[in-house]
Amino acid sequence: MNICSISEYNKTEKRISITPDIAKKYIDLGLNVILPENYGSHLGINDNEFIDSGADIISDENEIINKSDIIIQLGLLSEDKLSLIKENQTIIGILDPHKNKDKIQTLSKKKINTFSLELLPRITRAQSMDILSSQANLAGYKAVIESFATFEKAVPMMMTAAGTIPAAKVLVIGAGVAGLQAIATAKRMGAIVFATDVRMSSKEQVESLGAKFLMVDGSENLETEGGYAKETSEEFKIKQEELLSETLKKIDVVICTALIPGKKAPVIVKEQMINNMKPGSVIYDLAAIQGGNTALTEVDKLVIKNGVKIMGEANILNKLPVSASSLYAKNVFNFVSNLYDKENKKININLEDEIILKTIVK
Repeated sequence: MNICSISEYNKTEKRISITPDIAKKYIDLGLNVILPENYGSHLGINDNEFIDSGADIISDENEIINKSDIIIQLGLLSEDKLSLIKENQTIIGILDPHKNKDKIQTLSKKKINTFSLELLPRITRAQSMDILSSQANLAGYKAVIESFATFEKAVPMMMTAAGTIPAAKVLVIGAGVAGLQAIATAKRMGAIVFATDVRMSSKEQVESLGAKFLMVDGSENLETEGGYAKETSEEFKIKQEELLSETLKKIDVVICTALIPGKKAPVIVKEQMINNMKPGSVIYDLAAIQGGNTALTEVDKLVIKNGVKIMGEANILNKLPVSASSLYAKNVFNFVSNLYDKENKKININLEDEIILKTIVK
């Protein structure tokens, strides 16, 4: 069987789905790897590295798709490329089935197997395939680095003969994978860190990293079975706003990471809260592409309101594409290893396997 990936390199996507080391693993698994010319050149990976791993390089992307049984991507292919895919071919990636419902249904009607990896269940066996966690880890780290680069004061406390510079105060909104990594990174750099989340189960994790957990009075554990945040009640939102309004007046840097799967990001930081923040404060909104956690977030724009800087990028992982590609490629390989029947050299769509059942989309 042939497995391939088509270049998705553009302004908003620099990651790749197969790296040279993973290409070799696919070949060891019994698959033939086909890639286009200059697939990883923008990351400093030349074609010879893939060839040395055993991959075939072909210049015509349409020919690659036509020859392949399994197609691995980050997002859904363009319309013209999707039209080339035939019955029994398999697409694996971050397909965003909520947004691309019509396209997914068209593929299903053509009897094309589609697997969307952001739907992986939160079970132990799927941890090595968890693309959301691996990418969120990097995003949380980078959001802090970008924020501190924009913040025009020192981050750690510094005691000098001329006086003491106080440590920066950081608030992380949302203590999922990205949020926890943001907390850990900010702490390592010497900041005083606070965090808040609607899931009470995150309190212990936050405190284990040395941050203070801010809790709304009468909080309940607003968590789904999959470990994600639920939508909150109006009463909870009012209490949360009161707590945030007072807290934000003292905060220097805010990292927003709150998301609800399949829905628009909740607007947690209102315009009036931003107006009451200290001039020179910085907000980095990791939820920007899903609508943003602040009322003023604009994708890929630096918004300045009363001296407060608000940032949010379409894809912050574009600033760490080598690391992000490495982790994504490993996650996908682990998924394919579970899907591929090495003995019979075919895809085994076993719907009794929770990993397969949860990720196949129609």
